[in-house]
Amino acid sequence: MVKIHTEQLTKLYYSIGEVAKLLGVNASLLRFWEKQFNLTVSKKNNKGNRLYAVKEIKQISIIYDLLKNQGYTIEGAKKALKLSEPSQSSNEPKELSIISKLEDIKQRLEKLKT
Repeated sequence: MVKIHTEQLTKLYYSIGEVAKLLGVNASLLRFWEKQFNLTVSKKNNKGNRLYAVKEIKQISIIYDLLKNQGYTIEGAKKALKLSEPSQSSNEPKELSIISKLEDIKQRLEKLKT
């Protein structure tokens, strides 16, 4: 199971190749998911190469988890993401927010444990 710890990411932007390597998938799969899930890439370099911000890597990580770890189909993952639509007070889905907070707590506990 691949898990990206976004709080350990130190750069502002990551190339599509770097994100693909973090997940252990091909860059073409990320481009496919970008189209299927209407993901926006906040930045492209002069050559037009995609540059992903940490926020976008979190979204991709959730999609990866739904498809690869939980066994959702693309349509099922779209429905699951739609069910966790952003609330008016937040820009990120409730599920994403809760997962992020729980991951942060887990990592802090692991650091305290060692």
